[in-house]
Amino acid sequence: MDHSFWHAKWEKNEIAFHEREANPLLVRNFNALSLEKGSRVFLPLCGKTLDIPWLLSKGFRVAGAELSEIAVRQLFEEMGVKPTVSRLGPLVHYAADGVDLYAGDIFDLTGGVLGRVDAVYDRAALVAMPAEMRAKYAAHLAAMTDKAPQLLICYEYDQALQPGPPFSVTSEEVRRLYSSLFELSDLVSVVVPGGLRGKCPATERVWLLRKP
Repeated sequence: MDHSFWHAKWEKNEIAFHEREANPLLVRNFNALSLEKGSRVFLPLCGKTLDIPWLLSKGFRVAGAELSEIAVRQLFEEMGVKPTVSRLGPLVHYAADGVDLYAGDIFDLTGGVLGRVDAVYDRAALVAMPAEMRAKYAAHLAAMTDKAPQLLICYEYDQALQPGPPFSVTSEEVRRLYSSLFELSDLVSVVVPGGLRGKCPATERVWLLRKP
């Protein structure tokens, strides 16, 4: 993952990937995780997603990891919340009631720092990883969260027609990355209206990953 690429995106406010509402696939499929209110949900590479205030509004606690401090600061500003900020080695911890966000490289975040999470919601992280980093990321995420169940959303499209990110992550690759760690359920797939960036046909697929 090219850190300079993502830092530049946030510095220039080139964030067309930022959705203006909670992700519809999260809203429709979140109950598949069967979580009790108060459960803690981890969002890797969360940006300033409106999925976070949506989860908070439903009574869940949230933890997230995000490379860009700009994104983290903007999220709290837009929620109207003033966080407590502290440094944890290479990471910066932004904390408020029910929310812990860690700014920095996700590979520097450990389970000891993150603490217990009850589920993972990955809409933006796996699809942001180039192919050569995905196995390392999948293993790190599973280890860091003690194989907490995951709701995973991936794009599938012809990578030759459109460079990522978001990258195309096929069903076969999801199984290759996660089948040794989890039982996989293919929940739903939907066509991306107008295609990916209006350039090529694409689908989004939602997976549920649970410990065997």
